[in-house]
Amino acid sequence: MALAKVQLIPGFDKQVTETGAEGRWIDGQYVRFRYGLPEKIGGWEQLGSTTLVGAARDQHTWFDLKGNRYAAIGTNKILYIYYEGAFYDIHPLDASRQQSLTSCFTTTNSSNIVTVTCPSSTGLNVGDLVVFSNVSSIPGTSAFTAASFTNTFEVKTTPTTTTFTIQMPSNEGASTAFTTTGSATLDFYYVVGSTTQVPGFGFGTGYYGGTTLNPATTTMNNGGTLAAGHTTSVTLTNATLFPNSGTVLIGTELITYANKAGNVLQTLGRGAQGTTDATHADGSTVKDATNFVPWGQASGLGVDIEPGQWRLTNFGQKLIALIFNSVAVEWDPSSTGAISTPLRATLISGAPTASRDLLVSTPDRHLCFFGTETSIGTTTSQDDMFIRFSDQENINSYAPTATNTAGTQRLADGSKIIGTLRGRNGNYIWSDTALFTMRFIGAPFTFGFEQVGTNCGLIAQHAAIEVDGIIYWMSEDSFFYFDGASVKKLPCLVEDDVFGNLNNDSELIVHAGVNDKFNEITWFYPSSTSNLIDRSVTYNTRDGQNIPGGVWTTNTGNLLNRTTWVDQGVYGAPYATAFESSETPTQGSISGVSNGATRYYAHEVGTDQVNTAGTTAIPAQIESGDFDIDREGSGEYMMRISRFIPDFKNQTGDAEVTIFLRDFPSDARTSSTSGPLITGPFTVTTSTTQVFCRSRGRAASFKIANTGTGQTWRFGTFRADIQAGGRR
Repeated sequence: MALAKVQLIPGFDKQVTETGAEGRWIDGQYVRFRYGLPEKIGGWEQLGSTTLVGAARDQHTWFDLKGNRYAAIGTNKILYIYYEGAFYDIHPLDASRQQSLTSCFTTTNSSNIVTVTCPSSTGLNVGDLVVFSNVSSIPGTSAFTAASFTNTFEVKTTPTTTTFTIQMPSNEGASTAFTTTGSATLDFYYVVGSTTQVPGFGFGTGYYGGTTLNPATTTMNNGGTLAAGHTTSVTLTNATLFPNSGTVLIGTELITYANKAGNVLQTLGRGAQGTTDATHADGSTVKDATNFVPWGQASGLGVDIEPGQWRLTNFGQKLIALIFNSVAVEWDPSSTGAISTPLRATLISGAPTASRDLLVSTPDRHLCFFGTETSIGTTTSQDDMFIRFSDQENINSYAPTATNTAGTQRLADGSKIIGTLRGRNGNYIWSDTALFTMRFIGAPFTFGFEQVGTNCGLIAQHAAIEVDGIIYWMSEDSFFYFDGASVKKLPCLVEDDVFGNLNNDSELIVHAGVNDKFNEITWFYPSSTSNLIDRSVTYNTRDGQNIPGGVWTTNTGNLLNRTTWVDQGVYGAPYATAFESSETPTQGSISGVSNGATRYYAHEVGTDQVNTAGTTAIPAQIESGDFDIDREGSGEYMMRISRFIPDFKNQTGDAEVTIFLRDFPSDARTSSTSGPLITGPFTVTTSTTQVFCRSRGRAASFKIANTGTGQTWRFGTFRADIQAGGRR
């Protein structure tokens, strides 16, 4: 019998129905197209043996003047340096908040919780990081020593504005507790921000993940659990800052109370505002939620709480790091002890102290701040559309004079600058509605600004990328590119799938990365059911220009949840980060650290995911659209498929081929491993020459996949023995 070849165009088409996508691929994961053919993507391997604290939001790689390679990774908690296989905490400390403590530590018998008392308000929130130094006068009878406190700690609770609690690695002795004893210097990590973007409605507007309203926080001290349904009272450790009547949040339950007697809240209303009445353990965190706003009701803030973000770059060999809406710091790898100590990043003297973004303009070498202060050092003067740039070659001088090149500019179209990009042909600035170019023109204006696009705003700070002089970016409802002449919308056959399943309430964490070896741009984004990155979409810049609708692939697999990406160059492979919200960080000795850890990976390494947890198979697959017999009309006849000829290249290990059948477009696709129809999955080895099957339907499609470790493949053509089989 004659074999028929099913011809398929590269790229996914999700804009039409599965039956309408004849001659196209419709779905898949962990695959790419190379030379027009689908193949499994390369594997990835963990760098270093530890996981980082928080969710990575930017990374940058560079060389120092001696040729040493560095990677900087900024999470929503800590700024790290990766050097020679190890990580170093270089996060800056906020010197303006430093406090000298006396009679400061209080411990409890057989407990690892320590209360710290400060002379003035700390401004701390649960989850913030602090570090003690110069610790002394710890009682010799205690299980703790001064060295026990010389560490970085995560704040566990904030009972009052001048007290907070930390968690030690071990417990105090059974009868060795002490009260308000010891002295120390207290330093505060600069706060980066929350792991996720929180809408300005309901939970998060300051009480459940946000930091703007700083609610009173304490713990439950009930002498036992608070049982579900109990409405008499609950005792707190310290209720001083709680109102005489109001609402508290314990776990995820809101509980109202009619009055307060000392530390006892009385006459409780359980499961308020639709939350679930539950049992709570003694010691649970209790937050004042009296001004809590339910979901769907305006909070009065009118803004989102933006996630903690970084912009990382280098000025010569110096690392330049901007905390989103906060300070800019520098770190010089050539300084004595930069790695061995390691030295912490320090504020850039003279620079703005609140900015949305920055870049180093080249080759002119100006440090430029965007969405920054109109009056340097006055954070309340921050203007989201204002630009300030330094004197040439001087990152510490920003006041314009007749003899320097420092200056300012304010953009008009948009309400805020979202992101920037240094490109081959200039600098690019996106507001929430428009694209501007910023090019060095020399004296007297230094830079020339031009609006080159409207209604093409950037979805997130890190959602733009340059490839061969062309700028690509993701907007809130489309993909765009700028070729130097005009802004154009990028044709996209997966547009509905991406933007119809995008969580716009978490869009600010979208991150773009380029993989130049495979001509790919990938955008990593949160799906509609997640506030963390869990999906990606990839565009092939080489083949996409020649295929109508472009060559696009999508991925919903949870193994590829990358939060940052940098292409090969400084290092020999693309480096990327992945965040696991339930994993406990292992890097450094941060006591009491909460779950939420980042792994660092080298990509295009091997065939599997390899990390400290073990080796995991990458289950790649790709599915075709329906095809039928074109005889007396398309799909008029049923068809029979009795065998197919596998056509794989670069195959390692086994692959699977499955045939799916349906009679009408509205029918679900079916497959079977037993009679009367046998359609797979069929295992194909490197020595398989042909596979016999028993398939009958009006329309058929097929899937290529692998499930095991050590497997990879590139698929060629699908040739099958296809015959007409009647009209019913």
